[in-house]
Amino acid sequence: MHLPHQRGPLHDLPDTEQAYDAVLADVTEQALARLTPEGNLEHPDAGDDIGDTSLGITSLLALAWQRGKDPRLPEAVRRSLAFHLRERVYTEDNPGYPNLRSTGSGLPYARYVLEAGAHPVGDWPSTVWALLQAVNVLDAADGLLGDDQRTALTQVAQGYWRWLTEAAFFNPQEAGNQAIGCVVGGLMLARHLPAEEGEPVRARALALYADEIRAHRVRDRGALLPPEHGGAYDNNYGPISLSFLAQAHRVSGAEVFAEDGAALARYIDARLTSGGFDNGGPRYSEQHSGFESVLGLRYFSARIGADLGRYRGDTRWGRHAVRRDGLIDGHFAFMLVWQIQDPTRWHRTPSAAPARHQLRSGTVSVAFDSRMTPSLVEAAGTYYLPAAVRRQHGFGPVTDGFLLCRPMGEVRVRDIRADGLAAKLVTKPVVGRDHVLRHVRSLYVTDGTGLWVTVAVERLEGAPYLLSGLPYAADDGDRVRRVAEGEVASAGGLRLTHPVEGSPDHFDARAELTQQQAAFALAADPRGYGNPDEGWRHLVSSTALEADPAPGAPQGLHVFAVRYGPGGPFAPSFDSDERDLTVRTEAFTAVLGDPAGDAVGEPVLTLRA
Repeated sequence: MHLPHQRGPLHDLPDTEQAYDAVLADVTEQALARLTPEGNLEHPDAGDDIGDTSLGITSLLALAWQRGKDPRLPEAVRRSLAFHLRERVYTEDNPGYPNLRSTGSGLPYARYVLEAGAHPVGDWPSTVWALLQAVNVLDAADGLLGDDQRTALTQVAQGYWRWLTEAAFFNPQEAGNQAIGCVVGGLMLARHLPAEEGEPVRARALALYADEIRAHRVRDRGALLPPEHGGAYDNNYGPISLSFLAQAHRVSGAEVFAEDGAALARYIDARLTSGGFDNGGPRYSEQHSGFESVLGLRYFSARIGADLGRYRGDTRWGRHAVRRDGLIDGHFAFMLVWQIQDPTRWHRTPSAAPARHQLRSGTVSVAFDSRMTPSLVEAAGTYYLPAAVRRQHGFGPVTDGFLLCRPMGEVRVRDIRADGLAAKLVTKPVVGRDHVLRHVRSLYVTDGTGLWVTVAVERLEGAPYLLSGLPYAADDGDRVRRVAEGEVASAGGLRLTHPVEGSPDHFDARAELTQQQAAFALAADPRGYGNPDEGWRHLVSSTALEADPAPGAPQGLHVFAVRYGPGGPFAPSFDSDERDLTVRTEAFTAVLGDPAGDAVGEPVLTLRA
């Protein structure tokens, strides 16, 4: 079974001028065939996300005319714009809409669902989208729109802005991508207004970003991020926020958008595997955006010097939004417009700078969470999630049913590269049920093909083992498919265990249920509204790799040694003196210093092939 949303890397989509002209030519033919006598360009099956969609296709036709001067397009643009202004601009309050600051304002807004009161919650982002589609049409208006239509559209766009920022509460869904999109709409609108009207709009947009978005950023893995649906980051909407930050910087030149975009881009680079797989989010766990992410990933890949385009997108939405029949929908059309207009090209080589929350070389990568516990491991094309035991999640030693991976003090990290190897040593103080403070030293070494993990901890009672991950997915080239096993070796005994109970809170990797489906089933709210990250934290147990202690460990220590990926016999050896632990494998020799670290408490590590 393939995961539906994580398909090919987005930088594999051709982005030449000729490729984009071909996209617009396809849009043109679909739109002209669909255009109704009334001027409607909506997909006939559209029911939600509809208030901006006809206008979105209008903006694509306007761009196509601007680039190619197809004589069929001016009339289609004018008719479809007239339809939007006549049929899709609402000025009476939507019954039941809960997020108004003032009622009966008479200001225009766009509806998420056309029927009054049917589903008003989505009206705020629908109006943001309609504003963005409108300013894109205005950008292409010269020689295309008459003065009357241009004036009417400008007035409606001003009304959308005022409804978003005056009549309604700002960012009612706590969605960073929507909020930054609104700011972009204001910045672009300001350019179409007389100076005495435009400058206050620009100033208001910048103030909203500073006070309502930037001031409320959430810290995760050392980065400050625009909050997304109440969480720090969502792997569908986070790259969309990055696209909005790119456009905000392009149209305003304000350095704050470049700075914050670069921070978000470095964060994305650290959490993405080499193969572009990612998992987790407060709105979706596995769903990935497609063309909506290209602008931001491409723009900031060049600015930070990292191959962000490896991000696996939903390539069914590789060019524009589509319905189930594969035909165009105008939703998010503004992102395609900006993507075509932006001349930035992909940066395709990995960043050489070490990142605290990532180890990456070749086809191997480990992404670490804020506690420096692996959140995602990739080796030999297989992706491993943190496993769960007794409601505890992670990678680490387990003793008496207790997982030793939650730090009780400062976590120290040392990165080193030598002889074609890349390594990260993580020293973490932990406390078990016995309240004894122990130091877990976790060494991750890769040659770009395999990953060696060695974990040393003061000797544990009972029958400890190393929780070594949940094999979950594998790279199938242009698709990601589900798996329930991987290529793993251990110096001690190794077991792949599965939950006895088959239910969402006991996740069996052999079942057809995906991680996202299980996470939503465990969330407090329905699918699409619940927080899957929060739901997944309720997981009781999962499929898990369990590695027994390695033989030959020095006295007073338990040492666990696991190799992910291909290789022959695996029989590491260990030596220690009063302070150091030496680890020898078929690929390297490493010396781990005393857990206390050097004179300033930093971990000591030496490595050679």
